Amino acid sequence: MKNTMLLAPAFVGTFVLGGLFTQEVQTFCDECESTFIGVEEIREYLDVESADQQVRSVDVGDAQVQIAISHRGRLEEPGGVAEHDLVTEVYYVISGSGTNVSGSDLIGAVPRPSDNRAVQFLNGPGHNATAIRNGTTTELAAGDIFIIPAGTGHQFTRIDDHIRYVMIRIDPRKVVPLMDEADSREYLRNR
Repeated sequence: MKNTMLLAPAFVGTFVLGGLFTQEVQTFCDECESTFIGVEEIREYLDVESADQQVRSVDVGDAQVQIAISHRGRLEEPGGVAEHDLVTEVYYVISGSGTNVSGSDLIGAVPRPSDNRAVQFLNGPGHNATAIRNGTTTELAAGDIFIIPAGTGHQFTRIDDHIRYVMIRIDPRKVVPLMDEADSREYLRNR
């Protein structure tokens, strides 16, 4: 009798959990196409020493994903603070090193104007600030990945010689316009 009583909850639990895993799930992106960015195109972006260059902005269903290349030169004094209200950024450092401070308690925050190029084409609405109170200091070097959630201020306070990174932006509100390969080629031709 005791063994039967122990088996009953296990049987019911297995049946309930099994039902959860057999439910139909709606796909995140019906009929979305894959996007390929070849190494030659990336090399063209690496040859341009610009702080932030959008390579692609693609619709993946419930969000958009942007790929950018960023290059920053030597920095001995802290730069300004940037914060993006709706867009999360992920840095993958490909060369160089530097120190970044991040946090949500911004000092002297002012909204970025809506006609600002970064607001319109790169990372949507947000704020600039003079500093971050009680921020987290992170040392970045080639090979590191750094995730900056939307609403989190971030600033480079030191860059040794340079830092170059691939930036992946997650844009769930789709505030940044799409950019396909033809747009990318046009941008590179006009640089």
